[in-house]
Amino acid sequence: MQTPKTQIKQSIFIFLSIFFFLTACNMERPPHEKWKDYTVYEGSDLGVHYNTEQTFARIWAPPAERVLFHVYEKGHGGEVMKSLEMEKDIDGTWILNLPGDWKNHYYTFQARIDGQWNKEVPDPQARAVGVNGNRGMIVDLAATNPEGWENDIRPPLESHADIIIWEIHVRDFSIHPSSGSSYPGKYLAFTETGTRSPEGFATGIDHLKELGITHVHLLPVYDFYTIDETRLDEPQYNWGYDPKNYNVPQGSYATDPYDGNVRIREFKKMVQALHQNGIRVIMDVVYNHMYDAAGSPFEQLAPGYFFRLNPDGTYSDGAACGNETASEREMMRRFMIESLVYWAEEYRIDGFRFDLMGLHDIETMNLIRKELDKVNPDIFLYGEGWTAADTPLPYEKRALKAHAKQLDRIAVFSDDVRDGIRGHWMHNDDPGFMVGAPSMKESIRFGVVASTQHPQIDYARVNYSDAPYADNPLKTITYVTCHDNPCLWDKIVYTCPDCSKEEKLAIQKLANAIVLTSQGVAFLHAGEEIVRTKFGEHNTYNLPDSINQLVWNNKAEYYDVFAFYRDLIRLRRNHPAFRMETTEMVQEHLYFLHHDNDLVLGFRLGEHANGDSWKNILVFYNANPHRIKTGLPEGKWRAVATKYGINEKGVDTPGFNHIFEKEAELPARSLFILVDQESI
Repeated sequence: MQTPKTQIKQSIFIFLSIFFFLTACNMERPPHEKWKDYTVYEGSDLGVHYNTEQTFARIWAPPAERVLFHVYEKGHGGEVMKSLEMEKDIDGTWILNLPGDWKNHYYTFQARIDGQWNKEVPDPQARAVGVNGNRGMIVDLAATNPEGWENDIRPPLESHADIIIWEIHVRDFSIHPSSGSSYPGKYLAFTETGTRSPEGFATGIDHLKELGITHVHLLPVYDFYTIDETRLDEPQYNWGYDPKNYNVPQGSYATDPYDGNVRIREFKKMVQALHQNGIRVIMDVVYNHMYDAAGSPFEQLAPGYFFRLNPDGTYSDGAACGNETASEREMMRRFMIESLVYWAEEYRIDGFRFDLMGLHDIETMNLIRKELDKVNPDIFLYGEGWTAADTPLPYEKRALKAHAKQLDRIAVFSDDVRDGIRGHWMHNDDPGFMVGAPSMKESIRFGVVASTQHPQIDYARVNYSDAPYADNPLKTITYVTCHDNPCLWDKIVYTCPDCSKEEKLAIQKLANAIVLTSQGVAFLHAGEEIVRTKFGEHNTYNLPDSINQLVWNNKAEYYDVFAFYRDLIRLRRNHPAFRMETTEMVQEHLYFLHHDNDLVLGFRLGEHANGDSWKNILVFYNANPHRIKTGLPEGKWRAVATKYGINEKGVDTPGFNHIFEKEAELPARSLFILVDQESI
């Protein structure tokens, strides 16, 4: 039984506990943690919205004491026309109604926080900007639509399995004189048909149609920092992985970067032309970091919120670019989703590739998938399933390759098959299977089944992954090279220095032959079909055109390689056995053939796999520098593809029999595909 004295002591203890708790709650947070007190805004009207009668603006700036809206006549230079006080509204937002028709005027926001005026910035949601993206523009988006835009439709796509991606930088596509373009380095180069190289070969969009790819992947085309759009007459180059304004096309690719309407209209014309020619468009998006976090609209209006911070208040740096965004926070998550939906709806973008996707949380990525499905479920999503450095985001929440099974119809790049084919990405002289590295065979087999579960794979022998991470083959991007690191020809030169040119060209075919005959979504680096070189450079993100440009003259010199890629793409598109949609189909229809030679890999696609017209298909990769004999399953087989040619009715090449039984001789450094005689 408690005594009165005990009861008094307990009451005092409870009172003091409550007092100290309330005091702690009201203590001033450290400056870098004040974002934890910000109120989330759940509306969908952030940004600047135009009509002929008024312009309405709403921004999210929870810690602001005052916010000014500055109006300019131009996007660059000139004095401010008006500076208007914004009104504080709900959930950390500030609003303004500007009466009248202010179309094509420019604006900035300026917030006063902790007694100090921050820099003038556009809003994070800005959809049009002036030159160099320092001021937003009040835009009538309907007026930017090119003629016939209302009739633009996405090219048909039955399955993501049918996708063949071709990755290109806008400037690289047409800047070389041999492109024949009237708009070198511009969006409009993608709208031209009939362009030819000096040798008379198709370039530009006609080349893409001839090649047969389904999707063009554009390196970053949102507004980025490192090209000064006021000095486009001077040599400048950057890939664009340095975001500034996420919802605006980059101005240096437009014919006039000063008028905010032009870049929008010309970007739409590019998409429209590609669609009209049967090609879908993928954007490379970099929501994981910004070039200048401190100076960004995010930080100037809501400091500390949109970026992950270390305990000492410095930016965390999982992107190895000085900062990383916080996708797990509600307002950043909403920003990413709304931005992607905007690109998909306003510009009819057909897919998105996420840079360093491992820095985004799984929940956000799956919400992105859900919201884009409402626009069009055919929109394709994929990304780099890794980070560049460690991050405060807990490992189990990261959208990593290892967590691909938790992602909803979002694919990841397979660095396993990439480095299995070519050798280690960082070490130029590290060889892969393509030049005869015997330890990579299991990694190639892992790539053939697109990182899925298969009873014949010894996962302990795969180079990077000790278990399958894809729960279906469409979760895997199968590739050998992209814009990063040496291009294919340069990697061949590094790792096979004693090879003859003829042998190197054979390897140039073999490497992507593995890609185009494996399961998963096929991805090609632009120009490999015409033997692109970057002259041995490892990282060309800011190197000049002389290193990065596509030299279309190569098509004449290496037409044999181009024809091989073209014909192999056609074979893949004609035969669904190479494009199975489920793990169960792969397990049922794909069987690896035994061969003692570590540089020979063979497999059988059987019983009309995925409804293929061919009943049985044998595929061999011979990475040996010499011909080698291999046994064949029972039956009569006709060759349809070797490095010498591809003919779906049967290859007729000197030195080859028309019909093979029991055994065949595989050409050196070559793909070899045979089909049962009854199917031809």
